[in-house]
Amino acid sequence: MCFIRSIAITFAAIRGTSFLGSDLTDADFTQAVLKSTNFVANLTRTRFNNTRKLDQAKVGETYLKNPDVRQLVVTGEGKEKNFDHGNLRGVNLARANLVGANFIGADLSEANLQDVDLSRAKLVQTQLDATDFTGATLTGAFIEDWGITNQTKFNGVRCEYVFMRLPTKEDPEPWRKPDNKNEVFKDGEFGDFIKPIVDTLDLYHNQDVDPRAIAISFKQLAEKNPEAELSIAGMEVKGEDKFLLRAQTAREANKSELSAEYFEIYNQLKALAENQFQDLMAEKDSRIISLETMVNTALKKPKYYTSTQVEQVGIMTNNPGGFSVGGSVDGNINNVQGNNNRTIKADNNQGVIGDNNQVTQSQGTASTEEPLTKEQVTELLAELRGYLKSFLILNFAPLAPQFWGEQESICW
Repeated sequence: MCFIRSIAITFAAIRGTSFLGSDLTDADFTQAVLKSTNFVANLTRTRFNNTRKLDQAKVGETYLKNPDVRQLVVTGEGKEKNFDHGNLRGVNLARANLVGANFIGADLSEANLQDVDLSRAKLVQTQLDATDFTGATLTGAFIEDWGITNQTKFNGVRCEYVFMRLPTKEDPEPWRKPDNKNEVFKDGEFGDFIKPIVDTLDLYHNQDVDPRAIAISFKQLAEKNPEAELSIAGMEVKGEDKFLLRAQTAREANKSELSAEYFEIYNQLKALAENQFQDLMAEKDSRIISLETMVNTALKKPKYYTSTQVEQVGIMTNNPGGFSVGGSVDGNINNVQGNNNRTIKADNNQGVIGDNNQVTQSQGTASTEEPLTKEQVTELLAELRGYLKSFLILNFAPLAPQFWGEQESICW
């Protein structure tokens, strides 16, 4: 049936058919002559491979309006081309060569990128909701703040490593993942790496960041929406006055509504007179105090952080236990180290780095030569626990009494 439909469309297009207002989702015009054809229609994942005279078609405000995009969908050749901030929503680029291409700030949501080669491509702040990367190659891609969602498909993606920041002259390979340059993602590992990033609520604060308002707003949001299962996944400072609070959510949570509700609370709190705010602060509990102090630490402390302070900041609810950071110290303790982007966030990297001591783990082992014995694991965890405790005391002294419990768990 699809073959017959393709043939029918091809012959119709030769005569300059009008598809005005039609739904051409997944339609295939491969090798068709499209002179005078009206494509003011729904062109989601429509295939234009090797078509002729597409430049003489009527395309309205669709993505075909851009001559560079129009050439790309015909030839499939976009190596090192610049599509920054372009509208490519719903475009079909299956099997295209996009090595080193730039898509910074572009919209590729709902696009078909199956088997595309995106090696070294810049996907920074690219919108990728429901984009299909099945079988694509992403080795060496730059993915800072890319907009993937739980609808983005990564089945069978080939990727040995990625970079979490754009390159500079001083650092051409910034924030490489995996961190160890001698390691690469094995088959299927990139999907596991990227999965925790997908279901997050990103709350960006651009000016006059108020830690008190952030702490109270987030707690109220969590209490009003227990089904969202909100938990803090990370904090990051960019520049002088930009702060990102990233929270994990339940898969089905409506992130748009949660974000709107959070900032409604936050802006109301910021508008309060100082005496009103002081009265409100006097009533807050220890969990809000802890979160406020945490935000202040990220914003003001002269020491910078680039990876994980702890594995997870737990769920904030009305439960008697409050919410926890990382659970037991015997769990996976993630990397904490310095960089000019002050960050406290979660990722898959293991290790704790102090001022004078370092303990690292690579995929669960301390050495690439011999597997650890049970006794060595026990000794390593004990040593790791000591380093983490020392690190918290040195760098988070105001929080140490609240963080360290009798069972050596990090909790609020």
